[in-house]
Amino acid sequence: MTNPIADPLVEVLDSDTQSDLVLLEATPDGIATVTINRADKRNAFNAEVIAALHETFVTLSDADGVRLVFLTGAGGAFSAGADLEWMKAAVEWTESENREDAMALAVMLKALHDLPQLTVALVDGPAFGGGAGLAAACDMAVATERSTFAFSEVKLGLTPATISPYVIRAIGARNAKRLFATGQLFTAAEALGFGLVSQVVADAAGFETIRAELTAAIKACAPGAVADAKSLVNDIEGAEIDRGVMDETAKRIAARRVSDEGREGVLAFLEKRKPGWAE
Repeated sequence: MTNPIADPLVEVLDSDTQSDLVLLEATPDGIATVTINRADKRNAFNAEVIAALHETFVTLSDADGVRLVFLTGAGGAFSAGADLEWMKAAVEWTESENREDAMALAVMLKALHDLPQLTVALVDGPAFGGGAGLAAACDMAVATERSTFAFSEVKLGLTPATISPYVIRAIGARNAKRLFATGQLFTAAEALGFGLVSQVVADAAGFETIRAELTAAIKACAPGAVADAKSLVNDIEGAEIDRGVMDETAKRIAARRVSDEGREGVLAFLEKRKPGWAE
């Protein structure tokens, strides 16, 4: 079996998704980093940033050579949420225009959530509103000790509606009610307790250790199996364990066993060698 990590990375880096607002970098072994690049605005969202993120995630969804995606912000901030000028303009829009604008954010978050690769938010500094929503839409998030979080929309007479599906899944309904209703600032340690982040490191230098550990771990795993494992969680979460679920899970493992990756993985294990994707 040939190694699937090859030319697709060149296509990713040469794509039209490259912009000043969102940077996309990838290594030859398939590790991609997406950086929100508005340091002067603390990486706040506006329509252009959302569009650039969406295009980047769509590109990554089709990049077979990419196996792990990190999401971060430039200049010591993850994302301070909505851009003030963008919010000011929205006050003058109609409800229909605001709905269309909000749907663009919803579509971008769904594209991130649905990526087949493992996605990891590296949060340093503020992650407010939609910024915290980005972290929740990733498969896992790592924060520095100095990072802070808030869902402060209610203080503006708004609600964190568009990000709510991902945040509620991450932290649960009871925590979400408290944090959504009070708009309180909370620390990285508290975010860890709520389940919004998976791990806390001392500072941004600690991200390099996380990168190395996850890179080593993901390179040992079959890319297709990783994507299927993510889909499995999304589809089975909350489902009643009935005959339908039993049939579906049996069907999925059977398909994996007869897949090229499944056969290669088992044979490699029996023959005491590395599978093709780990070479």
